[in-house]
Amino acid sequence: MPMKSIEDGATTMDMPSAEPATTTVLTQVRELIVTGTIGPGARLAAEAIAKDLGVSRTPVRSALAVLTAEGLVSHSMNRGYTVRDIGFRDILDAVEARAVLEARACGLSVDYGWSEEELGALEADVDSGRAIIAGGRWSEEIEHAWYEANRGFHSLIVRASRNATMRNAVRMTLIHPIFGDIARTSPAVSKFVPKRFREIPAEPPEHIVDSQADHEAILAAIRDDDAVLAEKLMLDHVLKGKARLAACATRR
Repeated sequence: MPMKSIEDGATTMDMPSAEPATTTVLTQVRELIVTGTIGPGARLAAEAIAKDLGVSRTPVRSALAVLTAEGLVSHSMNRGYTVRDIGFRDILDAVEARAVLEARACGLSVDYGWSEEELGALEADVDSGRAIIAGGRWSEEIEHAWYEANRGFHSLIVRASRNATMRNAVRMTLIHPIFGDIARTSPAVSKFVPKRFREIPAEPPEHIVDSQADHEAILAAIRDDDAVLAEKLMLDHVLKGKARLAACATRR
């Protein structure tokens, strides 16, 4: 596989450019929205958020602009920023769009070539997920740790595509929590999912074990420089998430 440095072919939009304060505010406000702590229709005043988080209004305004681009927040001259009402159909549509975008990004990443540093980071994310599952235990805290590795895995693949437009488009599809099982953590989804499918088991759940196996297979395809296989595996991987949510929501 051709190895290139991360700077090769990258634009400034490919590289992390947000100020730390903006990133922190963005993460905190996004989590409050997707978990329903801040409900649909709620107004988001930059001054109040800045005061609550102990930051200036500048990073808050930047974060609200990003959340608007992502579709979590809407903006009007009269009302300012308000939280959008995200429905179950919106979630499924977003997952499907993300599947197509991430699959293509995965293929492009192989076509472009991974640096040794990037490939090592991807392997580390897969190793972390594998170690968590091998531990044989599961809890909300463990789930969060696995999803951290999961987020790193997916984010790195999208960045490695060196396609800033695609990367921004993927961000707009992330309208659901990525720090835990969406069937449990997203109000837009959980209200349609029976309680038994939202309970946290004592052992790694089947869908997590399956997802980890997908990560292993995608990593192997990337190592083998097989762009076609990597793209197909990623598409199937993300669409499994949509199928699972749809299935859980219909099992009453």
